[in-house]
Amino acid sequence: MTALTIRDMSRRSGLSEPTLRYYEEVGLIGPIERDPSSRHRRYPEEDLDTLQALACLRAIGVGIEDMRTYQANRGRGHEAAGEQRDLLLRHVERIEAEIETLRTHLDYLRAKAALWDARDRGDVGAEADAGRRVQAMFPRLEEMVLR
Repeated sequence: MTALTIRDMSRRSGLSEPTLRYYEEVGLIGPIERDPSSRHRRYPEEDLDTLQALACLRAIGVGIEDMRTYQANRGRGHEAAGEQRDLLLRHVERIEAEIETLRTHLDYLRAKAALWDARDRGDVGAEADAGRRVQAMFPRLEEMVLR
């Protein structure tokens, strides 16, 4: 069995060294064995899959409690499949809402850029069209604020 240093595991998992220490501290991983002479952490190669999964969850904004649940469900295997699916689908819904918000912002920026482009070119007709597109964005922007 190959043992990886914290630096190696950080590079391979995409999680920073402080994050690896924190995840051990809060019980998401480990406890991690220590080298008997140096007391440095030594991660088994098998932990890489777990840490890459946690790195992915972290990257999409999953909180520590849901990560704990995810880890516990992984350990339970097929018995927890429905719970695992539901946990992940809750985050799918959240991310889809974030994507919708980003698309609205993107549409708004494009409309504003078109407005300023028309002004830069001195194209009064295009400026009026772009201004109407910007105005049409306001209800979508207001709806996002009210969510």
